[in-house]
Formats: sequence, C-alpha cells, structure tokens
Amino acid sequence: MKTLCKSLLALSISASAFANTQIETVVVTSDFREANLQQAPVSASVFSAELIAQRHAQHLEQLLAMAPNVNFASGSSRARYFQIRGIGERSQFIEPINPSVGVIIDDVDFTGIGTVGTMFDVEQVEILRGPQGTRYGANALAGMIAIQSQAPSETLNGYIEATVAEYDSYSVGAAVGGPISDELLYRVAVQQHESDGYMDNVFLNKEDSNNFDELTARAKLRWIASDDLSIDMSVFKADIDNGYDAFTFDNSRNSIADQPGHDKQDTNAFAIKADWVISSALKSEIIASYSSSDIEYGYDEDWSYVGLCAGAPCDGWEYSSFDNYLRERETGTVELRLLSGETGKIFNNSTEWLLGFYLRDQSEELEREYTYLSSNFTSDFDTTNQAIFAETATALTQKLTLTVGLRVEDWQAQYDDANALDIESDETLYGGRLVLDYAYNDDAMIYASIARGYKAGGVNTDGTLTAKDRDFETEYQWAYELGAKHSLLDNRLQTRLALFYTQRKDQQVKASFSAPRNDGSTTFTDFIANAGQGKNYGLELEAIYQVTQQLQVAAALGWLETKIEDDALSVSGRDQAHAPNYQYSVAMQYDISDAWSVRLEAEGKDGYYFSDSHDSRADKQDLINAKVSYAIDSWSLSLWGRNLTDEDYAVRGFGGFGNNPQNFYESETYTQLGEPRIYGVSASYKF
Repeated sequence: MKTLCKSLLALSISASAFANTQIETVVVTSDFREANLQQAPVSASVFSAELIAQRHAQHLEQLLAMAPNVNFASGSSRARYFQIRGIGERSQFIEPINPSVGVIIDDVDFTGIGTVGTMFDVEQVEILRGPQGTRYGANALAGMIAIQSQAPSETLNGYIEATVAEYDSYSVGAAVGGPISDELLYRVAVQQHESDGYMDNVFLNKEDSNNFDELTARAKLRWIASDDLSIDMSVFKADIDNGYDAFTFDNSRNSIADQPGHDKQDTNAFAIKADWVISSALKSEIIASYSSSDIEYGYDEDWSYVGLCAGAPCDGWEYSSFDNYLRERETGTVELRLLSGETGKIFNNSTEWLLGFYLRDQSEELEREYTYLSSNFTSDFDTTNQAIFAETATALTQKLTLTVGLRVEDWQAQYDDANALDIESDETLYGGRLVLDYAYNDDAMIYASIARGYKAGGVNTDGTLTAKDRDFETEYQWAYELGAKHSLLDNRLQTRLALFYTQRKDQQVKASFSAPRNDGSTTFTDFIANAGQGKNYGLELEAIYQVTQQLQVAAALGWLETKIEDDALSVSGRDQAHAPNYQYSVAMQYDISDAWSVRLEAEGKDGYYFSDSHDSRADKQDLINAKVSYAIDSWSLSLWGRNLTDEDYAVRGFGGFGNNPQNFYESETYTQLGEPRIYGVSASYKF
C-alpha cells in the first residue's frame, strides 16, 4: 500500500509535464438549451459512452452508483424505479401510481418502466437532481434521467462488440452509421444479452430461473432538409424476457420456488424531432413520440413448493399462490417550443426567452391473475397532461444571469376497475424555478436556485381501505440549492459542489398493512398516504482530475439527511426509505502504454430503510470493480470484474411480516440480493 501511495504521489508531482492535458468538455442536452456541464446552474451527473464502456454497464442500474444521492429499487429483474435525494417510488403492483423521477430515452417517455434502460450504443446518460418543475412537470418531482443513444454521423463508422462472463453470460452487439446522401444520415444498433442470472433453483434443479434475456434494437435517421431545418427520427425496440426468482426464506441465492416468476417487456417506440431556425430571431423545436409496451410481471408469492411441510411440524400451515400482472401501456407526447435566436432577445437585447406547450396522453390497462381472486382483476388508468411553460434568462451584468421559469399543467386522470370503482380527477398544478448564477471568471461560477416541483394526487383503489385512506393529496416540494463549479489547473481539475434543502408538503409515502389468512399466511394491502411534511437536505460533490496524461482520477460523494414528519405515522421522525445517508465512488484510470490500461473503482453507500411502513434496513455496502484493457489499432480486449470481494448486498427488501411456514410465519426481513462477484472478457472491433 505504501508503494502504491508513493507511486501516485510521484505521478502527481510530475503533473506539470502534462500542462496541456485537459478534461474534455461535457455538454448537458436534456434541459431546454444545451449547456457546458461546468456552466450549467444545476446539480447534474453526466455519464459518457466511454464511461459506460469502462464499467461494461449492460443496464442503467450499473451506472447509478457513480451519481451522488441517486438510488434504485429492484423488486423485479432490473431497476424499474429510481430515487433522487431520497425521493422516489420503490415498486408497483396495482394502479394508479404517479412516479417522482422521469425517465426519457431518445425523447420517448419511459417513466415508471425503467427495465428498458439498456446501455448498448448509448452516447450519454444525464441525471438532473432536484425538481424539474419547468422542464418536465408532474413526473419529475425529484429529478430526471435522460438517456441519449448515439446519433447519426457524417462519416461511416461502427463497431462490433462481444462479451463472455460467468453465469453463462454473453452479449453480442453491432452498430453502424453514416451518410446515405448529403442530406440523409443513419445509424442502426442491435444487441442481444443473455445470462443465467445469479440464483439457483435447487428445487427445480435449474440455474436460470432468474435469468436475463434482453434484445435491444435502435434505428435513427437524420434529414438535413436545409441549412435551417433538420429532422431526426428514431425507432426503438426492446424485447425483454427475464426471469424473476429472487427471494428466499434465508436470504440466500438458493431458491426453492416451484413456480418461478418472470419479468417481461415488449416495447415499440417512435420519436420525431424537428429543429427549424425560422430566422436569426426565432427558432422552433417540435418533438413527438409514441410508445407501446406489453409488460408482464409475476412471482411465486410463497417462495417455496407444495409439500414443503409434509410430515413436518408445520404440516397444514403452508400455502401456495402466484401473483401475475399484465399491463398494456401506450404513451403519446407532443411538445412545441419557440426559442429566441441571437437577434430575438428582449429587454434591450439582454434576455433569452422560451415558450412551450406540452401534451401527454397515457393509457394503461391492467389484468391481475392471482390465486386468491375468484376472478381476474382488471383496471384502466388514463391520464392526460397539458402544460404551457415559459422561461427567461436575463444577463443582469456581463457575469450575472437571472433565470425565471414557470409551468402550468392541467392533470386529468380517469380510473375504473372490475370492482365498479370509477373515479375522475382534474387539477391544475404549478411549478417553476428561479436561478441566479454568477460566472466570476471563465473557469468558475456559483449559483443559487429556488425550484417548485409537484406530483399529482390520486386514489387508492383497494376496497378494504377505510374512507380516509382511499385518496391522497398532491405533493408539493420547495427545493433550495447553492452550487459552485470550478475548472482549475488549466482545466485538468474540475469540481462541482451543490448544497440543497428540500421542504416536502403533503409528502406521499408508500404504506401497507397486513392481515392473516385462514391458512396462517399473510395478505398485504399497499396504499399511498400523505405525511404532513418531510425534509431532505445534504450535498453532492463531484471531481475529476487529469493528474497526468496517463492518469485520471474521478470521485463523487453524496450526503443526505431525510425526515418524515407526521405524528399520525408510526415512522414519524425517522429517515425516509431508500435514502442512504452517504454514497461515494472513486475511480482511477491509468494508461500504462499506448496499448495497455487499467481501471480500479470503489463505490459504496450507507444502510437505509426499505420502506416507510416498517423498520427493516439494508446493510451498508462497499464494492470494488477492476478492469485491464489492451487496445491496438481498431481492436480492443478487456478483462473485467465487478464486486471483487463478493459482498452480499440488498437491492430490495421487505419486512414486518413472515412468509416461512417452517417457523410458523414469524416476522422477518427478506432481501433481494444484487450482483455477486463476476468476471468477464469483452472484445470489440471499431471502424
């Protein structure tokens, strides 16, 4: 260890020999206007295609540990729901649910179904922390995740990539793009990923009951109609047929389920975007998208097999049931923006402006097949969002800018189900932001912001709930943020710091109560309730340092404090769920020579509560990842490993109930385990 420290110190001292080695500029594209990450007055993390490749991330969930104060909940084969600064949903069974974190993939809204967040041929992932009350509205109370795949290019290029790893894992993908003509550019990418998964079903003698089977295909076309008009079209296909056999009585990787579950999603999506420079004073953007998804999610509720208790003291106590949810979801969006051009600024040429209109229409049909239902449960949940928004950015001085944004949104929802419940709601929601940023030189800026976010209220549909628990109110959030960004040492060191304080009013919390069945097992009723208020505050720090031409070090730290404040709730005064008090990541990339490189990563997070309705917790986790690469000409080969210490850690958990008849359903904590130690080899050829 001492030798390693001395070597790193020596490399740092020699940094002056590489004074021209600078960090590449990163551009944030998910806000209304593109901006240099170091100059954007917002707490954001951006992951490039290079970083995705360095981590060999197959899915978004394998990147999030690099972003401070960002967490996810599994409870299915992949991370489907996300939490930013401790705010976000953790699961979904019956309707309705309004997510807190928006997920956009190539301008298509996939909020609430993050299973499709595969990473092949992705150019950039952006995470905006804090309410996006102007940019996105009702489904971005906590923030937004935007995934942008590689765009068509003017020169022919592409690559072929293959990976083989433990647990019979492999992936094969290819991407190619270039010009069809001077006006038409294209890109096509396809990948198939398969793995047995990390569970063994010892009852069925199967190693793939929790498998991954994921096909992703993308096609993009860019039409450069003129110097002033370009149109981008994209088509997306995801065919996911994963297993779901994740929970056991002893929280091990050895399942005894006789009906392993599944997690399937078949998605087809389309988007079109037109950028038109009408004049030097005015530009317009039109974005339209449509997606259709068939989703099926089912699991063996008893986690065991019929006959488990035969001849044992628990004989007669066991139960057997399967719960299956089939959804058909269609989402269409249209967004129109008018933006000022260089000569279109107002107020004595000091103020850029933007006006916009947004429409989103979504329908979701659910059919639930459940052992304990006399007939299948069905429901329809339709929502329509209509919003107008505006934003101005005024240069008060050459260095001081004031940004003011406002969004007014009409949220309409209609729900009906097989239990003759028919509910309509219509409410007007308001959000926005006020930002003051000061660039005191070309390499440093500070900012202060106030933002208001919102998430619509709704109705709990379970008929066993009391009248007071049947509906829940809209949640509003005021977020206050101070930030500073610096580029130092001739742009070889970049730092980003944000301090935030969030006040949540009518905080929506996921709650549940349990009741025993006649056979001794437990039935659960989930519902959403409003806590009086909640507080979330903390900091995010990110830094990247190009120590020498060969060595780069990156680090991220998140600190988070959260509280639920409502004397009517048993968890009042406690931390909010899925909100670890700290998260960190450190990565070192060292180029040994022109061909050889090595990467070492450490990441971790504090323990956290699984739910707002019980006190079961995840343990803290600390993971080590590493990679050795060899690249020559257009070929590259890498050996990589994740979770090198083979630490067991939870990605979802439940508590406050018993599911094991062998101990007569004694209350326990049950966890779904994350990825164990895994080694792999990847090869690629680029042209």
